[in-house]
Amino acid sequence: MSAVTLEICVDGADGLIAAVAGGADRIELCSALALGGLTPSPGLMTLAARTPLPVYAMIRPRAGDFVFSPAEIDQMRREIDAVRDAGLAGVVLGASEPGGALDEALLGRLAAHAEGLGRTLHRAFDLVPDRSSALETAVALGFERILTSGGAAKAGDALPELAALVKQAAARISIMPGSGVRPDNAAAIITATGAREIHASCRAAGIAFAAEALAFGFASEAERMETSEAMVAALAEALRNAQNRT
Repeated sequence: MSAVTLEICVDGADGLIAAVAGGADRIELCSALALGGLTPSPGLMTLAARTPLPVYAMIRPRAGDFVFSPAEIDQMRREIDAVRDAGLAGVVLGASEPGGALDEALLGRLAAHAEGLGRTLHRAFDLVPDRSSALETAVALGFERILTSGGAAKAGDALPELAALVKQAAARISIMPGSGVRPDNAAAIITATGAREIHASCRAAGIAFAAEALAFGFASEAERMETSEAMVAALAEALRNAQNRT
């Protein structure tokens, strides 16, 4: 079995350090993972460019749906320019029509603007009414991979769907399971689906916020979640062990 690529999504400088030290193969760089991941700041992009791993930056100007206004589209184009200027490897894109289908026209424009950068289609894919058709759209637009949970809340709940996508992809595009991936289930997901990449956040509870911080709106949760180097290492080890058994 060929090696499985482990992508870790992070939203801060400490997360970058933890992911690299834990044995990640690639980084998805975001801000605000608690909101599903938004475009990282230019400063964070600059720090990420100094890591030894390929880094793909999320291009998502706000939380919520993936139906974007003209002003937001202009912002996304400028954010792609910032990724290129920082020297990162690629971008993570997604855009939907109001009914949930991929916005093929907009994705084509964004993909063309990102020419020369690697491109991942994010989990806007999981909202589409027809994933088989959306996969063909992603192939036609030149995406390298699709990050997907197979349409379920967690990838582990959609193993047959993910396996079907891997089969349909037929090496034309990579299917990368993500959402709910942990050291204790990653090997089973890879074995059941045949995927050769997997995506996880490996986050654990970090600093506890004071009640005053919550009351003033400085934090939305009682604890800040942080990338765990130990969890990244455990996930990488689980994948290595699974490969050694085959």
